[in-house]
Amino acid sequence: MSYDAKVFNVMVASPGDVLAERAVFREVIHEWNAVNSEVRKVVLLPVGWETHSSPEMGAGPQEIINQQVLHGCDLLVGIFWTRAGTPTTEFASGTIEEIEKHIAAGRLAMLYFSSTPAAMDDVDIGQYQTLKEFKSSCRERGLYESFDSLAEFRNKFSRHLQQKLNAHEMFKSALTDASTSLSVSDFMYPVTPSLTDEAKVLLKEVSQDSYGRISHVRYIGGAALQTNGKNFLGSKERREVARWEDALRQLQDEDLIVERGHKGEVFEITAKGYEVADKIVS
Repeated sequence: MSYDAKVFNVMVASPGDVLAERAVFREVIHEWNAVNSEVRKVVLLPVGWETHSSPEMGAGPQEIINQQVLHGCDLLVGIFWTRAGTPTTEFASGTIEEIEKHIAAGRLAMLYFSSTPAAMDDVDIGQYQTLKEFKSSCRERGLYESFDSLAEFRNKFSRHLQQKLNAHEMFKSALTDASTSLSVSDFMYPVTPSLTDEAKVLLKEVSQDSYGRISHVRYIGGAALQTNGKNFLGSKERREVARWEDALRQLQDEDLIVERGHKGEVFEITAKGYEVADKIVS
């Protein structure tokens, strides 16, 4: 059955080194909608430049993104790890520009910084220094949150999102200029894709790995799932581990990766895998 609801655009702003966190961001939004939207008569629509912008000439890329996506955003969620993002003509990065202009417009922003360990040989020192300076500037202007695993980010963002929806005046107001009231049917909810968000992230990362390989190793006290210099099993929480191991099985079932070891420890991306990965927007 359809019902009337107010739709709020929730934008994720982040550099390209937090693909897994971006996937979690969308999952938390979709889960909130599934549980709350019909009762609360509120729908949260996750948006980003990669899904809500279209080709246009006549201005710089970031200016076009600002016009097409940022200006219609009600809530912005910024996520960082080791990179600040690509510099623009006005700001240190496109991500920082989106955040600063959103805040300057008097709109709500929630910022998260990952403290997950990184291989420093793979870290761009200039990017990291720019990020440190931006993070330092944020200390004097509000509150931000840190996390050290995907599981912790999921828990914190889910809790904080609920707090904002319960308490912030924007969500309680009957009239909001930046939101739209419309009839919501079942098709408004994202159709479950053939791949989970974790599987999409894993496939995109292995397609960018120089050897096109994924290693999955179990050891006493934990496990590691690695590709492209990243470990996706940083958390020992069984629920989190199961999600990523299920993503690995999905890629196998779809013939997107093939096992090369004898103990399920090494996998290589297939030609089909590369084709599908190229269609996934990072």
